[in-house]
Amino acid sequence: MGRATGITSEQISNLNDYRINFNFSQTERLILEYADGITRTPVEVSDALFARLREQFNEAELVELTSALAWENYRARFDHAFGIEGENFTAGAVCAIPVRSTSL
Repeated sequence: MGRATGITSEQISNLNDYRINFNFSQTERLILEYADGITRTPVEVSDALFARLREQFNEAELVELTSALAWENYRARFDHAFGIEGENFTAGAVCAIPVRSTSL
């Protein structure tokens, strides 16, 4: 799905370095920072980060973005709890492994 929307293999490979990798736009970096915060346990989204998001997105866009991030977080945690693994549909494709947070 990502490639269909313009995400490159290089971006996927460098996902964990999005803050310093210039293959990501400022908007993409902002969204990824938000995704990091909303995925942490407990959730860590500062007022400053949310203010930057409000500068970039209107209310409806923020609701949609937050919903998509929350759904993916739910899906990933649900699958992990049941030991559901990938089915090799992307054999040979890049799959970025997230960096383990110390707060988990």
